[in-house]
Amino acid sequence: MAIDITPAARNAGIIQTPQIGLLIMGRKRAGFDPEWGAATRARILETLEALPYPVTVPSENIADEQTLREAVEACRLAGVTVIVVVQPTISDGRLAPLLSRLWPGAVLMWATPEKPTGRMISANSLVGTHAMSATLRHLGHPLEIVYGAPDGTDTVGQIDRSIRAIHAVDAVQGRILGLIGSHAPGFVDFHADPVFIDAALGSQLYHLSPVELIQRVRGYSAEDLRDEIAAFAALGLNWSVDAQEAGLPAATGAAADPTATDGPDADPLTVQARYYRAFREIIDENNLDTLAFRCWPDLPSELGHWPYLALARLVSEGFPVAMEGDVDGALCGRIVESAGIGPVYLSDWLHHDADTITIWHTGAAPFQMAPADGPGAPELSVQFNNKLPTVVQSTIRGGMDATLFRIWRFEGEYHMCILEGETVTPERDLMATNGIFRTDDVDIRDWFEDQVQRGMPHHVCIVEGHHGELLHRVGRLMGAIAR
Repeated sequence: MAIDITPAARNAGIIQTPQIGLLIMGRKRAGFDPEWGAATRARILETLEALPYPVTVPSENIADEQTLREAVEACRLAGVTVIVVVQPTISDGRLAPLLSRLWPGAVLMWATPEKPTGRMISANSLVGTHAMSATLRHLGHPLEIVYGAPDGTDTVGQIDRSIRAIHAVDAVQGRILGLIGSHAPGFVDFHADPVFIDAALGSQLYHLSPVELIQRVRGYSAEDLRDEIAAFAALGLNWSVDAQEAGLPAATGAAADPTATDGPDADPLTVQARYYRAFREIIDENNLDTLAFRCWPDLPSELGHWPYLALARLVSEGFPVAMEGDVDGALCGRIVESAGIGPVYLSDWLHHDADTITIWHTGAAPFQMAPADGPGAPELSVQFNNKLPTVVQSTIRGGMDATLFRIWRFEGEYHMCILEGETVTPERDLMATNGIFRTDDVDIRDWFEDQVQRGMPHHVCIVEGHHGELLHRVGRLMGAIAR
């Protein structure tokens, strides 16, 4: 049976829903076809209000600098994350530079069609939107542009896609990106540069010590962890054959000590509850928007347990958290969760041929991406190398539309890669998390070489569904170089 997952990251406000601000650019005097403009304006509002996002409409006619200033400020006070700019009839293009100064984030420019009858030009909406959009781009301002009737199915899909792309980029700008320790030993491709993060995203890299995490994990009483322990037990996961061969499940035996904080006598589920509580409190107390942490060698060496069951639960619940100090990997997680296409599986690239990639990692994949039951369903296990608990052994289920992508820093700029494909059930069983990604879009052998030449790190992200177009737009808004 499927594991019941609570969207805890959204419930906690770590991941937010898009908030729309509609700027209706108008005219001081009537022009073109006022009745057509009024009807178009009403249809625009109906379309946006039918989407699952709150909409703020500060004015029905923004026609000068004062009304634009007031409208943008009203959007800011309402918590708007996505500005949608419309011109039911052509407006004053001289307001574009002011809009760029007032709202530095990306905007969605939406142009609507002409009245389909009569000889008179009815709106000039596309001309006005084109002129304003070109001005914004010359000013270096990121934007999305959509042209279509408000009630058109294709238009609604494009509007929703652009809203989610802009919101996802907003979700990584001006944020606090947590890092416990540094990257794992030798994984220099994950190195995070706080100066670059500030320059590229206006975000802060917030460092914490592994000692802070370890002391926090050891500091809880069993009573403190009652709810977390119950939640882990409620997952109903069995212990794998690998765990039993390694001498587990000690957690269910009389020798297990629920009060022990670490070591061989500690109850594995209680230790995972300690890890989970510690990560949640570190995120909450420091107002972190993402978190990456150095897991090895520090945590199993000091505590005798890997944190991967706790991590699997966190990513399943939508928290953008990454192992091995992979800050950009956590950033990718926040992007997909904010865009509504998560959860993300952060994976090593283990093996490839012309059309498949073996996606494998050490046991912290989202529960949603594994079979609900039978072969490959999530089980508790030990780490493949040193046989310490607790990892989640599972197989990424086959027959799933999937997108593989990654964003990373290279030579002073963000880079991005995207592949659409599908998952295939592996023929060979591997410990930890095992899966196959297949694509006909490229020859993977050549594509891999090209991406490594651009410095692609050895972690890639996999999400369910085909989202290449959406992620391409996110990368473009971020200024990421895609190839």
